[in-house]
Amino acid sequence: MSPTRVLVLTSLAMVAFAGNSLLCRLALKDAQIDAASFTSIRLISGAAVLWLIVRARRQAMDGSGDWRSALALFAYAAGFSYAYVDLPAAIGALLLFGAVQVTMIGYGLSTGERLVLRQSTGLVLAFGGLVGLLLPGLSAPPPGGAALMLGAGIAWGVYSIRGKGAGDATSTTAGNFLRAAPLAVGLNLAMLPTDRPETLGIACAVASGAVTSGIGYAIWYSAIRGLKATHAATVQLSVPVIAAAGGIVFLGEAISVRLVIASVAILGGVALVVIEKPASR
Repeated sequence: MSPTRVLVLTSLAMVAFAGNSLLCRLALKDAQIDAASFTSIRLISGAAVLWLIVRARRQAMDGSGDWRSALALFAYAAGFSYAYVDLPAAIGALLLFGAVQVTMIGYGLSTGERLVLRQSTGLVLAFGGLVGLLLPGLSAPPPGGAALMLGAGIAWGVYSIRGKGAGDATSTTAGNFLRAAPLAVGLNLAMLPTDRPETLGIACAVASGAVTSGIGYAIWYSAIRGLKATHAATVQLSVPVIAAAGGIVFLGEAISVRLVIASVAILGGVALVVIEKPASR
């Protein structure tokens, strides 16, 4: 795959990932849809598109995915939706990203991986940034929404860890979406929303599932073939930044000094952990 193609696909995937935050916040901030309905529509739409992609590639779905991964996917999607009832897009994306990376790094340490001094410093810096963002104050995010997003990030980290040893990534993700969709429908029925979703809310949920999740993941799995593991991890540092820019432009969100400082600490700290130091010649 040519470097230009890898760059284009990677850029599209990062915009898609940030788009999930923008679409969810747009739909939920003015109660255009309830969180349970958004979750179910998103997962159903994502499952449908991923199934079509797998079928178009003439790939087999037999044995793709598993129920534990589907449960982690559902926990991520539900926590993500409920968190964005209260959280701005930028803060939500930063908390999500930070929790995902810390979960995956923590798993690596628990399985015997070791960090050099530079990486240990980065991990402490990232943790400090998360703590600083969540400390009480005028610009602190709502604690309930923050807790839900951190939980969603941990769930996505678990899902990512479980998917490392899977076969074809697109087929596996399609299988997990198909399993997670009924769980989301069950949540939707249990919550019994009193208000019918508005057209904008439904459109955002469908776009989040079909485009920024389904097609976005398929693009990412194509792009990742041309990236080193550390590059794949590092490029995701751009997602909270893109979400913050989109929140300012499309949602009229303000960026606080606390968010800027926390972003530098979290993203810079994670970068110190995941970016490999060039080997000396």
